[in-house]
Amino acid sequence: MKRNHFTPGNKKPDIEINKPGRQGSQRFWQQPNFNIWLYTIFMVLSFYFWQGYFETKKEQIPYSEFIGYLDKDQVAEAVVTDKYISGTLTVKDERTNAIRRFITVPLLNNDLAEKLEEHGVKYSVRQSSNWFGSFLANWVIPFGIFFLVWGWIGRRMGQGGKGFLNIAGNRVHIHAESSLDVTFDDVAGVEEAKEELQESIAFLRDPERIQRLGGRMPKGILLAGPPGTGKTLLARAVAGEAKVPFFSIAGSEFVEMFVGVGAARVRELFEQAREKAPCIIFIDELDAIGGARGVGPVVGGHDEREQTLNQLLSEMDGFDSSVGVVVLAATNRPEILDKALLRSGRFDRQIIVDKPDLKAREAILKLHSSRIKMSKEVDLLVVAQRTPGFVGADLENIANEAAIGAVRKGHEEVTMEDFEAAIDRIIAGPEKKHRVLSSEEKRRVAYHESGHTLVAVTVPTGEPVHKVSIIPRGIAALGYTMQLPINEKFFSTKDELKDQIAILLGGRAAEEIVFGNISSGAQNDLERASEIVRAMVCQFGMSEKLGPLTYGKRQQLIYLGVQGQEERNYSEETARLIDAEVRALVEEAHERATQILTDQRLILDTLAELLQEKEVLTGEEVHRLMNKVESDRE
Repeated sequence: MKRNHFTPGNKKPDIEINKPGRQGSQRFWQQPNFNIWLYTIFMVLSFYFWQGYFETKKEQIPYSEFIGYLDKDQVAEAVVTDKYISGTLTVKDERTNAIRRFITVPLLNNDLAEKLEEHGVKYSVRQSSNWFGSFLANWVIPFGIFFLVWGWIGRRMGQGGKGFLNIAGNRVHIHAESSLDVTFDDVAGVEEAKEELQESIAFLRDPERIQRLGGRMPKGILLAGPPGTGKTLLARAVAGEAKVPFFSIAGSEFVEMFVGVGAARVRELFEQAREKAPCIIFIDELDAIGGARGVGPVVGGHDEREQTLNQLLSEMDGFDSSVGVVVLAATNRPEILDKALLRSGRFDRQIIVDKPDLKAREAILKLHSSRIKMSKEVDLLVVAQRTPGFVGADLENIANEAAIGAVRKGHEEVTMEDFEAAIDRIIAGPEKKHRVLSSEEKRRVAYHESGHTLVAVTVPTGEPVHKVSIIPRGIAALGYTMQLPINEKFFSTKDELKDQIAILLGGRAAEEIVFGNISSGAQNDLERASEIVRAMVCQFGMSEKLGPLTYGKRQQLIYLGVQGQEERNYSEETARLIDAEVRALVEEAHERATQILTDQRLILDTLAELLQEKEVLTGEEVHRLMNKVESDRE
């Protein structure tokens, strides 16, 4: 699909395990309350050591000696209680030259306060407290507040409120056999992947089946594909079909700020899996811990992520495949995974879960529309034809948005119109009903989109125009022209790419012809045209001047559609030749679009006027208008 726009069920609850130890028979130090008792004993002992330390720092002297120091004006300050008098002297220790601190037991003497005032001693009178009250005030309450704050931080970080007492505990979700009601019947559009996974299900049900012939079960299966294609759903369906426990955890949950936590969680995960075997371990977002080692900064010589990966490699080497534990993992960035992770004996199989084709999209739409009350006029094959490039999550969203739109409009059933509106909403964004264009702006947008449309229906390889709209949508789109391919395409020829560039520049060319100047509305068109032309020159070898060579290396995230920074491997002279060739191809396409619109100016004006009037035109209406204009000419 191409779009040129003018821009300014009931399930049982899952069990979440957050405990570092195993359930059942446990040693006393593995009991859940052991840490609490350990820290309580530690605080009590610390209090006694603290109290004894400061008490030994005070020199115990007789009361008469204290009176002697007081008479000589050698007492600096004092604290008076009903049980003792403590304070500091003005004379220093002869050996250490440190301030001397004293403590003494007082006599019942009412003249003590007068003597202290007479000799200018700074003193205070306090009521003595018992050791338990002091312990509560100085230790229990502060530490209690500290644990509460840390527990709150732990909950915010997703540690189940356990704080550092359970920092290495697994946050793996364990789904029992009875709670997994997802089967392959709930997964559509990925038939090849389902066939590949059927073998693993058979091996889990009957491990001896392959062992009799001397083979072994695959230890690991990697599901790779774009986001939203159903990798996680497939993994749950495998466990549901095999009727075995399902351990699920995201790769990002292994890695924390504390070194060693991720490795401990990996060990604990595999220990639990061995106890529950046969079972399935599912690691989502494997790239979070499985990225290639030695790439990127490493602090202190050992990166936490790399330690976690090393432990995962060790565990996958260490367990016997005959015990019935299969590791499933999903990623949309397979190109960055460590090579050691992908070798045989770890992830033996790699299954591609790609974007669905036409037949698969129809099957997915039927699955998600089965619970929707639809009108008989709805043709899901037509909806599938109008959604090329959509993944399963997008198609599920279309069905849901169509139902919401039907409710919003008061329809008794979901109609084809509701599906059309849902597709437009997902592609271009919601309508901006309050974004009012002036008559001149509306006229410019209409000519811009008419330019795209007219070039698209004129060039030999242009894909059919499905819809033209000048209704503002989304953040910046003031209008768009939607083209839909007749058949699924997996590559483009040089002539097809040249036609695409001409179509993209048709809007700008129409503005130049009609208004004599240009606007910023063609920004997105220019960006896309420049990308296509530069790819033709540097990647596809479609430049006659530069020859069948590729220029520059660029890491591309295949399933995310993102390209990394280019690494230049050519000279400045070659760079100038590339820029000149890119400019020449763009100018050639611009001249071609201008010529088409100039030759068919009458159709351009008529199309723009009708678009201003109706705001939305279908492909059929565009063709009827063009045929009418041509017949009127004759």
